[in-house]
Amino acid sequence: MFNKILVVCVGNICRSPTAERLLKQLKPQLIVDSAGVGALVGREANAMATEVAATNGVSLQDHQAQQLTRELCSQYDLILVMEKKHIESVTRIAPEARGKTMLLGQWQGQIEIPDPYKQSKEAFEFAYQLIEQSCQAWLISFNQ
Repeated sequence: MFNKILVVCVGNICRSPTAERLLKQLKPQLIVDSAGVGALVGREANAMATEVAATNGVSLQDHQAQQLTRELCSQYDLILVMEKKHIESVTRIAPEARGKTMLLGQWQGQIEIPDPYKQSKEAFEFAYQLIEQSCQAWLISFNQ
């Protein structure tokens, strides 16, 4: 069982905070945080990501972007990333974390979740749907 999960994207202002909060909401006993491989450190969640999440009953309030570090990787049982190239980025930062780094879309046919940053509301809604489906699939896999 994975009790401590770190969700990773690039800037840590759109996809990873959404997945973090959604996983926490779906399974409150989990410890879930998020970070970015190129984080916009200290920034709050993107306004459109916040709006789309809120429409779906998920709050991104008080999120602050943080940079992924080797030390941060060592604190988690599982690291979930949005795209295959993020696995390489995590591995560059913390080579020892490779074995516990997987796609958030692992159980959805290893889908990648595209970055909606600076795109339309529809792009954010599409990313949200993929994130929600992927989080649900992970929680089902935890219960098996």
